[in-house]
Amino acid sequence: MAEPVYRKIIAARVRSQMSYRASFAVECLSQVIAQAFELVVILVLFTRINALGGFGVDEVVLMFAIAAIAFGFADLVAGQLDDLPTFIRSGTFDAVLLRPLGTLPQMMSTDIRLRRVGRVFAGVVTLAYALTHVNIDWTPWKVLLVVVAPLAGGVILGSVWVVACSVCFWLIESRELANSVTYGSGAFTSYPITVFSKGLRYLMAYVVPGAFVAYYPSLALLGRSDPLGAPGWIGWISPLVALVAAAFAGAFWRFAVRHYRGTGS
Repeated sequence: MAEPVYRKIIAARVRSQMSYRASFAVECLSQVIAQAFELVVILVLFTRINALGGFGVDEVVLMFAIAAIAFGFADLVAGQLDDLPTFIRSGTFDAVLLRPLGTLPQMMSTDIRLRRVGRVFAGVVTLAYALTHVNIDWTPWKVLLVVVAPLAGGVILGSVWVVACSVCFWLIESRELANSVTYGSGAFTSYPITVFSKGLRYLMAYVVPGAFVAYYPSLALLGRSDPLGAPGWIGWISPLVALVAAAFAGAFWRFAVRHYRGTGS
């Protein structure tokens, strides 16, 4: 019963943005340029070094591309949760609770910002380049992994988004804290985890499962062993990690909503 409602809401959001096509094109282009600048940072690094965390330039670009697509999907679906503090502070979230629909899907469909598709497009182009410049012993399973890894990574980062923004139910002025986790995770996943300190690596790679977004899937594609000693099969389980992350995020959101008491406004 609820699915047709969500489809209509999302379709209305999409139509409203596509009605200004020139604006939409410019915004998408800005996302592509922003993604390109992040890639340029990596390429500039490799003008001074031969390897980053034990990986060559094309291997790092492969990780960057998978992470970029994943973050683009997560931002497209869950980025609207950045507005949750405003909903709570203004009392608008009370209206969300009154509707006979799920609160999380409602928040996710409040403002579908299609310009974020530009980030996904840039990631896909970068991935196509990377795949033609790295040495991969192709099998049907690796072809499937190329398709599934960015989607699973998007679910993982989207789950991180949900959990981080759920903190706003207790700390209303916590947008910066949430952004440090969500956008910080996006930056973390763009590089080999071997370049980070041990403490940060354990926090962002395993507590926040950022290593399963691009690092481990890239190792599986490349057929490389993990310099940190993780078993080879770990690169294939990002879809499972995504399912666990999504289940945890959903449970945490429901827990946070049950403890919401309103702003008194």
